[in-house]
Amino acid sequence: MPQAPFPITLESGYRPGALAACVEMHARYYSRTSGFGRAFEALVAKGLAEFFERLDNSGNGLWLALQGDRIVGTVAIDGEDLGPGVAHLRWFIVDDGTRGGGIGRKLLAEALRFCDRQGFAEVQLWTFRGLETARHLYEALGFVLVEERLGRQWGKEVMEQRFVRRRARG
Repeated sequence: MPQAPFPITLESGYRPGALAACVEMHARYYSRTSGFGRAFEALVAKGLAEFFERLDNSGNGLWLALQGDRIVGTVAIDGEDLGPGVAHLRWFIVDDGTRGGGIGRKLLAEALRFCDRQGFAEVQLWTFRGLETARHLYEALGFVLVEERLGRQWGKEVMEQRFVRRRARG
């Protein structure tokens, strides 16, 4: 009888291989679904490597979904690159084999709890049109689409979208 897979757990902070796993999941998924290539993979790797250098700063965080020792999902909060009071949700991805099981929602919820505890007035993220499952999840967690524009930052022209979640007053 085949052995059941390890349950998926969440962990915060750095662990060896996190950068490589995050870059690989992004490169494989977006190559297959959106035709992104080398420029996109390099952009993810460069930005993530720069972020890892300042991961220990208090407004930054990284959450990993683990299946045993294998990283199957990531999300990061960059509390420095958009200015005071604004958190940047970045590098959110769930591995193909675990997508659809609620892991993405759990990762995002952890990241947003962190933002609320840190007192960020808002959380922003950039994505692009066509990722309807992710958009549904963002909107369910309080994000609102505030801007759309054509862009090529990911190596191919897409309709970029900026979503914002403002902290509730009170």
